[in-house]
Amino acid sequence: MSPVSSSPIANSQSYPSAARLSDSLCYPQYTASLKCLEVNYQDKSKCQLLFDDYKECKKKEREARLERNRHRSFFQ
Repeated sequence: MSPVSSSPIANSQSYPSAARLSDSLCYPQYTASLKCLEVNYQDKSKCQLLFDDYKECKKKEREARLERNRHRSFFQ
C-alpha cells in the first residue's frame, strides 16, 4: 500500500503552509512581541503596539487563507 503522502490532496497544495509558526508571514511580529515581553515583563503595556501589530497581521493572514480556500475546489 502506498504512503499517505502520495494522496492527491497532500500533493496538490499550491501555496505555502503556515502549519508551523515559523512559516507564518507574522513570525517577525510574533517574535518581536515575545522579545518585548522578556524585556518588559513587569509592564506589558509597553508591548501593546507590538501585540496589536501581530493581531492585525494574523487577521490579514487569515483573510488571505479564507479567500484562497474560497477559490479552491476539492473536486479538481
